Amino acid sequence: MFFERVAIVGVGLIGGSFSLALKAKGLCRHVVGAGRSAANLALARERGVVDSSVADAAAAVKGADLVLVAAPVAQFENIFLSIAPQLGPECLVMDAGSTKRDVVAAARAALGAKIARFVPAHPIAGAEKSGAAAAGAELFRGRRVVLTPLRENRPQDVQAADDLWAALGARVSRMSPEEHDEVFAAVSHLPHLLAYALVSDLSARANAAQLFGYAAGGFRDFTRIASSHPEMWRDICIANGDRLVKEVDRFSAELGKVRKFLEEKDANGLERLLADARAARERWLKGEYE
Repeated sequence: MFFERVAIVGVGLIGGSFSLALKAKGLCRHVVGAGRSAANLALARERGVVDSSVADAAAAVKGADLVLVAAPVAQFENIFLSIAPQLGPECLVMDAGSTKRDVVAAARAALGAKIARFVPAHPIAGAEKSGAAAAGAELFRGRRVVLTPLRENRPQDVQAADDLWAALGARVSRMSPEEHDEVFAAVSHLPHLLAYALVSDLSARANAAQLFGYAAGGFRDFTRIASSHPEMWRDICIANGDRLVKEVDRFSAELGKVRKFLEEKDANGLERLLADARAARERWLKGEYE
């Protein structure tokens, strides 16, 4: 497995790390980056994340045999429309989007028959830092990558995508786009939304300075992901809004249960909930849900 020319559209944490990982494994000859920020692209060149860069995604993918689209998901439709005419017949295209139903719909609308070479992917390796400065070659080692293959894909292309992510150290699994969006609404999109909402609430209070002045480790841990890129998470939440609304409703009901325990001073009920939650988290940390 070797790629002569790799195009990364969106040279941030994920796209930049993908490039560095390919380079570290000796799996490519030349990586060209494309993106909206000239400063970020310049930094990517300086750090050796990419070998060259262009502002235009269509120019980046011309002649490429591997393309990764790692931009905010709301940009995907325009990116796919831009690159479609330039994609070669044997070019493997993947994305790194955190939602899948919208990405697949955008790809089907824009890529035409070339949809067959598009294998949707989601590397579960995000962090609160963004941009080429945050990229690292080991980001995917031991992390999950979810593929959501399409009916149009050739089995050998899906396997090529699987093998590539595995070569970068990832643990690869497969889901349908629908199942993917349902799962990640619960375990990724909702936690981010809650962290942002808590910080937003406290910052709007009259005594915000006092509250933040006394906030310590627990608050820092809970709200770490509220330092993530707002544009990216805006797009994710809107794209998966129907599934996310259901998760917000579920969580609101759980908070209602907690509120009732507090109102009724039901110490036993509250302790059972806390103990069950702690035990579940410990099982997760031990890998019992793998």
